[in-house]
Amino acid sequence: MSFTTVLVLLLVVALAAANGGNDVPKGVATLAGAGVTRYRTAILWGTVTTFAGCVCSLMLADKMTKLFSKGIVTAEPTEAFAVAVLAGTVSWVALATVLRLPVSTTHALIGALLGAGVLFASSSIAWNAIPMKLVIPLLVSVGVAYGISLLLALASQRGAGPPRTEAAPGSSAGEAHPAPGSTPAAPGSAAVLTPEASAVSSRPATAEVPGRRLAALHWTTSGATGFARGLNDTPKIVAIGAFALVPAGMTTWQVVLLVAGAMAVGSLTGGMRVAERLGEGVVRMNHKEGFLANLTTATLVGVGAGYGLPMSTTHTSTGAIAGSAGADVRRLSGKTLRDFLIAWIVTPPFAAAVAAAVFLIAR
Repeated sequence: MSFTTVLVLLLVVALAAANGGNDVPKGVATLAGAGVTRYRTAILWGTVTTFAGCVCSLMLADKMTKLFSKGIVTAEPTEAFAVAVLAGTVSWVALATVLRLPVSTTHALIGALLGAGVLFASSSIAWNAIPMKLVIPLLVSVGVAYGISLLLALASQRGAGPPRTEAAPGSSAGEAHPAPGSTPAAPGSAAVLTPEASAVSSRPATAEVPGRRLAALHWTTSGATGFARGLNDTPKIVAIGAFALVPAGMTTWQVVLLVAGAMAVGSLTGGMRVAERLGEGVVRMNHKEGFLANLTTATLVGVGAGYGLPMSTTHTSTGAIAGSAGADVRRLSGKTLRDFLIAWIVTPPFAAAVAAAVFLIAR
């Protein structure tokens, strides 16, 4: 392998790892955010299901591979072009992960492809395909996810009826009791809560101990989201890396397994940073809300991958989690959503600028 090919190989591994760290929480953060399990366990579950989606991506998401290999820049790519695109994408995804911001690898890849493509072969950029195949699916996904999740939450709230308050033995129904883990208050003094108890008390009043059926459904939809994410993201990274790695002797399957393995390592080592921000920073969810948000995300991302629509798992999952709050938008954290929106706006130009600069150096 030439030096440039080795560099492409390293950048593919780096991008897949960064993608794993930034994206794995988007399917399983609801499990921990709703108090169903610990973050470590949730991330492990997301890693396993994402790996399965990665392995199946060649058979089930071939349209996505074609889109990112020839659908945006139609000219025959060079190794320098592949290096520039990968460098532009990984620089932003890795930085966002350090900053605990969930961002779209798809958005970053598009920005990098356009940034390097303008310098590489501007006449070969399929500008007419970008709105319908790229921009609209990315922008619409967050609104559609929010709307579906909102409708599901409203329907669920109507069917559930008013929350019940169970009285402790020997007390009246309306008497308040400290949350588990809190310090009992002395007569005439305010109750003092531990951090764990404060987190529990800040959850929606409708939260209740999950039944086995709901727990199974929540775990299933979280796994389905991870699987759909593997289907959606793997072909994009493979398509760029294959520019240089396949001509150098690697098969496409070997590139897929390389990406899947690096994604898994990145998920296990870096997934905690974004998971906590997404699981608790947008809204405090109960078990049912987390399940409904994941159901929405898994369905939309899975369908998008099958039809070659590069829907952002980031935008979809964030919209679905926000919609799970139902009509009570006061539960949403405006500061967190503002930070996410700024990061999403910055993603394409940042990746494009880095990719263009790297291409000028590498060509």
